[in-house]
Amino acid sequence: MHPMVKPALRRGWRDLNTVQFGMTPAHAMTLGPMDTATGSFLELLNGTRGLALLREEGRRMDLPDGHVDALVERLAESGLLDDARGGGPAADALRGKKEVLDRLRPDLASLSLTASEPGDAISRLAARRSLRVQVRGAGRVGAVLACLLSGAGVGEVDVRDGGRVEPWDLAPGGLPAEAVGDRRDEAARRAVRRAAPDRPPRRGPAAPPDDGPGFSLVILAPRDDVAVHAPSPSTADPLMASGMPHLYAGVVEGTGVVGPLVLPGETGCAGCLHEDRTDRDPAWPRLVAQWRSGKPRQARPCDLTLATAVAGLAAAHALAFLDGRAPSSAGARWEVSLPGLHWHARPVPAHPACPCGAAEKGEGEHLAEDGRPRETMAGQRPSEARRTAGAARLAGTWRAHV
Repeated sequence: MHPMVKPALRRGWRDLNTVQFGMTPAHAMTLGPMDTATGSFLELLNGTRGLALLREEGRRMDLPDGHVDALVERLAESGLLDDARGGGPAADALRGKKEVLDRLRPDLASLSLTASEPGDAISRLAARRSLRVQVRGAGRVGAVLACLLSGAGVGEVDVRDGGRVEPWDLAPGGLPAEAVGDRRDEAARRAVRRAAPDRPPRRGPAAPPDDGPGFSLVILAPRDDVAVHAPSPSTADPLMASGMPHLYAGVVEGTGVVGPLVLPGETGCAGCLHEDRTDRDPAWPRLVAQWRSGKPRQARPCDLTLATAVAGLAAAHALAFLDGRAPSSAGARWEVSLPGLHWHARPVPAHPACPCGAAEKGEGEHLAEDGRPRETMAGQRPSEARRTAGAARLAGTWRAHV
């Protein structure tokens, strides 16, 4: 192990014997009382020395026996320490691709803020390279979203859509102007390859559609605004049957939507959303039928900045899930409308009339005490409560700072 105080956290002295790591309340912690020698020793925790060399440095600085190991252990327990050489073989392979890692260093630093164990951040970043995600929809939201996931290190991002690129499909970070007239799916895949820090092998245009297993997540980002507002349960039937996690995102009439993230059989799905809306508004099925049968519009209202914001938030929720977390879109839809732009979450409760079976599990089985989905994926980090408790155990010297 080559211990390193997380460089993503800025450090400052609150007074002569108290150090604060981090600036924001979400991640900042304080350490005190801090003697001068230990404060100076912190500068050596920069990832260039192993524990044996750090112990020698500690002895030269007249630190008590065992002090270095205790400090390293406590920093690690509190989530303030990283390992400059940790993360396993996949992380080592990523370090060997300097140009790729340099592109991803801001993402690595961000992951380190929420990583629980030393080496966990680069391990998660390296794991993204083996993941496959499919984005269904290559409009202003879907194409940008796909490029964001590719740029964040997801190994393969497949895009599915029909038709040809129209001028109103273009967006900075998505489909470029030279793609007008090209097939949407092919144009989006080219954009995805350009966004990737490590170019994946190119799949030929004659490759058959890949809708089978192997994806970690499917994202539904339809260009049809009715499909955004009232997603058809039948569209997701194959995903539900195969147990495939899927996330909805899009823009409808000046309102951006992210969610729900559906964990089949665990959280509310499109069918649950339809049943819940029908309970609250008996006219809902009649309205949806009229909207779906109405004459399609050539260019639907989809503000460029709103579409970009939706793509960014959806990509962030997707990455949180892929990294083993439980984002707040699991069982909820985040919505924001022009011109006020106030994001708010609308729960999508599991409905007993929906055949997905999520309601049969009972709310307590897949929801935490605070009502949010439990973190169920491998490699999850401890909760913030556990992190704070870990700090409190440090012989009374640590306290969370808010």
